[in-house]
Amino acid sequence: MHPAFSVIFLTTLIGVGQGLFLALFTGQSYAAVGFLTVENADRFYGIGSLLALLFLGGGLLASFFHLGRPERAWRAAAQWRTSWLSREVIILPAMMGLVFIYGALHYFGWDPNILGTENPLQGQLSLFLGVLGTIVAFVLFVSTAMIYAAIKFLQEWHSPLTVVNYLLLGSASGFTLATAYAAVYAPNLVTLYGVWAAIITITALITRTASLIRNARLKHKSTLQTAIGVRHADIRQESMGMMGGSFNTREFFHGKGIRTVKTVKWVFLVLTFPATLALLWAGMAGSDPALLMAAFVTQYLGLVAERWFFFAQANHPQNLYYQTV
Repeated sequence: MHPAFSVIFLTTLIGVGQGLFLALFTGQSYAAVGFLTVENADRFYGIGSLLALLFLGGGLLASFFHLGRPERAWRAAAQWRTSWLSREVIILPAMMGLVFIYGALHYFGWDPNILGTENPLQGQLSLFLGVLGTIVAFVLFVSTAMIYAAIKFLQEWHSPLTVVNYLLLGSASGFTLATAYAAVYAPNLVTLYGVWAAIITITALITRTASLIRNARLKHKSTLQTAIGVRHADIRQESMGMMGGSFNTREFFHGKGIRTVKTVKWVFLVLTFPATLALLWAGMAGSDPALLMAAFVTQYLGLVAERWFFFAQANHPQNLYYQTV
């Protein structure tokens, strides 16, 4: 498939935003049960929510560049009963609204103890909003991934691993960013976020490797013979049937050589996993915000390459007909 950078940035940016929100709420949850304390907690969660909102908004903005008629974008929500894309279109603004309210409650100190508990941290309105936001974040991860996992004829995508990898990779990038953010505004949270970022990143490495192994062993159901309805054993395509390209050859094929695709695969494997983990370890050991930010930037660049490879690897059945481009 053709990797559209608008969709690549949509999926990676909202993944960071969702993961960062999950990290913020994780920190608040630990504080609520007394595992740690957070200095200037309201300011930390408020500014962190704004940061998450910027990533979510950046992803939403990127999606508009993929639309042929942006003024009709609202129609994308019309098929929510049957379309995962429509569900994503609805859930993403809902997620942004929850993150905004969650951040505002903290930043402006509008966070009442609605349960009247002795420990206000255990009855804050933002805690319940955080639980709701966590549920919505997971639903958004699933909705985004299922846009691709639900396509049965693209066998590289049609797997539960697609959903798992979207969830883990987005969460990993968010927790890595939270580690760098905490190094500046809440140093006592660096270890918590850093350890979780490492755990999620290692888990994502395992599941993403599993998907690579699975896809390498795929046996496609369609063949060149079934594509053109001819059963002869020896069929070769000498040209694509036209002097110039067409929508089919541009939109359903990445247009790069095998060497480029393999190079991108190794780039994303190195940047997203070992390079990020090494920078995380070094940054946590020295409490160095610059190294921790470098870990996030490295991982995000790796995720951009990963998402490009994700789209490029999917072999649309129509490419059996247009093998020579």
